[in-house]
Amino acid sequence: MKYTTLTDETKVHNGVTLYRIQAVSNFSDVKAGDKGGWIEKESNLSQYENAWIYGDAEVCGNAIVCSNAKVYGKARVYDDAVVCGEAKVCGDAEVYGKAMVYGNAKVCGEARVYDIAIVCGNAIVYGDAKVCGDARVGYSDE
Repeated sequence: MKYTTLTDETKVHNGVTLYRIQAVSNFSDVKAGDKGGWIEKESNLSQYENAWIYGDAEVCGNAIVCSNAKVYGKARVYDDAVVCGEAKVCGDAEVYGKAMVYGNAKVCGEARVYDIAIVCGNAIVYGDAKVCGDARVGYSDE
């Protein structure tokens, strides 16, 4: 198991109670005892592979961080969003709605990815960029 059920440390964001996670074993760059970011429920972070939520980052709703993805800084992933593969979401970035970020993609700064947008491959979305609707960045149907 990657983290405790949830720590006793909580905070409320937009009316949702979030719990700080804590690693119970070593994996990737995380050591047993390290405190991570904030989740609403256990299903927000996969127990498999090396996905992790760091610092003040938040994941809630039905969103999930899986595979080897990392969410850090003050980033937020929520609603039904998925962050997976080797993807990174950082800074003050937000991924929400039914958006997906995967592959080696990176979303950072104040960027927003939402609706049913997809950011994948080696794409980088940063600054105050917005990817929304059914937009695809880094997408290829090869």
